[in-house]
Amino acid sequence: MKNPIKVLSALAATASLAFGMTACGGSSQATNSDTITYWASNQGNSLEDTAAKLKPSLDRFTEKTGVKVKLEVIGWSDLYNRILTAVTSGDGPDVLNIGNTWAVTLQETGAFEPVEGALLEAVGGKDRFLQTSWSTGGADGKAPTSVPLYGLAYNMYYNPKMFKEAGIEAPPVTWDEFVADAKKLTKDTNGDGKPDQWGFTAAGASVSANSHQAFVRGLQNGGALFDKDGKPTFDSAAQVEGVKQWVDLMATDKVMSPSDAEISDGSQKVDNLINGKAAMVFDQSPVKNFEARGFTDWAVAPIPMMKAGASGPEGTQSHVAGINLSVFKNSKNKENAIKLAGWLTSDTEQVALNKAYRSLPVVSSVSSDAAFQTDEVKLKNDALANHALPMPLIPKEGQMETLTGTAIKNLFAKAATGTVTEADVQSALKDANNQMVAAQ
Repeated sequence: MKNPIKVLSALAATASLAFGMTACGGSSQATNSDTITYWASNQGNSLEDTAAKLKPSLDRFTEKTGVKVKLEVIGWSDLYNRILTAVTSGDGPDVLNIGNTWAVTLQETGAFEPVEGALLEAVGGKDRFLQTSWSTGGADGKAPTSVPLYGLAYNMYYNPKMFKEAGIEAPPVTWDEFVADAKKLTKDTNGDGKPDQWGFTAAGASVSANSHQAFVRGLQNGGALFDKDGKPTFDSAAQVEGVKQWVDLMATDKVMSPSDAEISDGSQKVDNLINGKAAMVFDQSPVKNFEARGFTDWAVAPIPMMKAGASGPEGTQSHVAGINLSVFKNSKNKENAIKLAGWLTSDTEQVALNKAYRSLPVVSSVSSDAAFQTDEVKLKNDALANHALPMPLIPKEGQMETLTGTAIKNLFAKAATGTVTEADVQSALKDANNQMVAAQ
């Protein structure tokens, strides 16, 4: 794998903070068998918020097993590089969270415990899990090296008050309806001759978010990022069409603010909805932000598709998003590390944790719990179970995200100050495709 640190360092955003429950930091080289170390990803409104919401579960684990947990919550902008450093040095935690799109790349390092034997037994077997989520644990045909922990999927969140003011009675179902509604919602409200309310907002500088849209929009248009033989097809006609639809929201349709081309942090686009600067946004888990800000003028709908009622790949509304859990193979506290994996994926803790983080449980046995019966969660569950596919399960998935996401980021930068033609999109994706071919 070519320079994986450079390849994936742009995934997501936020800062890193060590938050110790019994102490900060930790290593799999620890000799105290009653203490294990755990690196958790940032799932809350802040690193502190994530730790505070995770603490009750870990306290229950300690009370039940006598095993103490040293917790460090790590921001998304730092997590992958921290993992790579731990893989290289052999000095890492016993248990850690990973973005599920990293699973195959990390599996290739050989540093993580296969989910079989004692670990598979501890988490209750694969049949407990949503199959879409379980499929993200590693490469096809190999024992996975991660298990699902938190489920996520894209929904469309919108401001119903703005919809009513624009004479829109229901959220759009098709892409054409979505663009038409976004145009109605783009307005000059202060009379200065320029729009200050936009129909849609997105993080145009987010490499990972752009790669998700290259994946989804390509599938909806009948394309794919790779063919059946594993050859990259970033610049196929269908992929070009899908990416052009995405960039055209700013370049041609003029329903996205040019300033969105500079947004790299997903929370900024959610702020645009909260602050009334935009009427619609695609996101995986903004409700915690809404609640923290006391924002109530929101509603939720499925991601629009090219054709109403589409199924199969053309009915894709999201990639299978979420967070997985892995155990380091060289853990000197492996028995207790495996116990923690079983604990966090147990029915009781799946309810508690996913309720706290506004994510989706990844085990089917708890989906009927009252905590997951809101319209928002039901829609997200439907998207995850029926309208989502995993990002390509290849060792160089991270490089694919970087290449496609950066190409779209650059197209948005061009759209912010000028025009973007089909030839521009074709050229950008062809260049990304050539780089992917060279890397294989």
